[in-house]
Amino acid sequence: MIKLIVVGKLKEKYLVDLVNDYSKRINKYYKLEIIELKDCNIHDEAKEILKHVNSRDYIISTYIKGELLSTLEFTELINNNLTKGNSNITFIIGGSDGLDEEILNISNKLISFSNLTFPHGLFRGILLEQIYRAFKIMNNETYHK
Repeated sequence: MIKLIVVGKLKEKYLVDLVNDYSKRINKYYKLEIIELKDCNIHDEAKEILKHVNSRDYIISTYIKGELLSTLEFTELINNNLTKGNSNITFIIGGSDGLDEEILNISNKLISFSNLTFPHGLFRGILLEQIYRAFKIMNNETYHK
């Protein structure tokens, strides 16, 4: 399973539609679960995040100082972990204050999509699009560039 643990709820219909669209697309390839947590202080967010991860999860946290990956490197990261038998790949998107050190420390990989700051909901859509793109690449299916 691929899990997204995200802080904050989507309010804008166009973002809800974007996330729902890519969720449906991804679920054709692999089970996807999105866990939305309440936006609160960074330490309470960490406690809530920890309730949804287990020791068998391969945890990829989004972090502005994380590693920048190309689409092919991102695809390889997902493919390698799915084929190694990890029970879950868990992506974590923190709240507006970022992620607590405890979450950064338990993460297997810290990735960044840019040095830019994105609105939370839009970034969730971008991450889902890249996960979908990775599955298209892994299955040798064409997808727009």
